[in-house]
Amino acid sequence: MIILGIILLIIGFLTGMSILWTLGVILVVIGLVLWVLGAMGHAVAGRRHYY
Repeated sequence: MIILGIILLIIGFLTGMSILWTLGVILVVIGLVLWVLGAMGHAVAGRRHYY
């Protein structure tokens, strides 16, 4: 999810499409939150680790 968000950020920046930029930011933030929760040992969506 983080990698997809970064790809969308790059494409959105290069093409000037703000919707891709916005979706990229949202995906990166959600991915980072899930990654941190999984790293802290909290179960995320029924999984012990989120990769």
